[in-house]
Amino acid sequence: MSAFISIPMFPLSIFSLPGEMVPLHIFEPRYRQLVEDAEARDITFGIYYNNTSNTQKLGSLVKLESVIKHYKTGESDIIVRCVDLFSMNKLYKNHKDKLYPGGDVTLWKVDGFKPMGASLKDYFEQYHFWLKITHSDKVVSLYDVANELSLGFDERLKFVNLSIEKQESFLINQIKYQIQLMREAENARDIFHLN
Repeated sequence: MSAFISIPMFPLSIFSLPGEMVPLHIFEPRYRQLVEDAEARDITFGIYYNNTSNTQKLGSLVKLESVIKHYKTGESDIIVRCVDLFSMNKLYKNHKDKLYPGGDVTLWKVDGFKPMGASLKDYFEQYHFWLKITHSDKVVSLYDVANELSLGFDERLKFVNLSIEKQESFLINQIKYQIQLMREAENARDIFHLN
């Protein structure tokens, strides 16, 4: 990890992982200003995971992907994509001369494209089979798998703090659990008949 950098900040109760696309509705004047700056200057900004379980003060570095809609009221619907993670050192009420907050952070420089190992790949293919999804030959990263499993925010915090080997085991256990749930749902359909 490198030295602190100062970035615009958007504290929210979400924690996204690299590669994830997140829709947001922007209505507060300070965050409308942040979106305007992100649109005009193509800047990244942080979404600090504002939750008591986030004792390590982690967040997601995001980039504006698109503005879906601008409202007459000044509000907007946008989509951001997570490009990295960060550790927060200090949160400021205002970023430089702006209305929105800022923060001093250390970027993790996550390799969001690191492919998964063979064992995880096998389980992920089984998971797709149960979902009736045709598997593509595209190389899928650990973060792609984690995003597809729709982990809860606390599970995501746990996941990012594990070593790569343990991250794979964690995801395999998540997949096994999901497959077990699908098996039980399948068995329940065989037992109960709708009238």
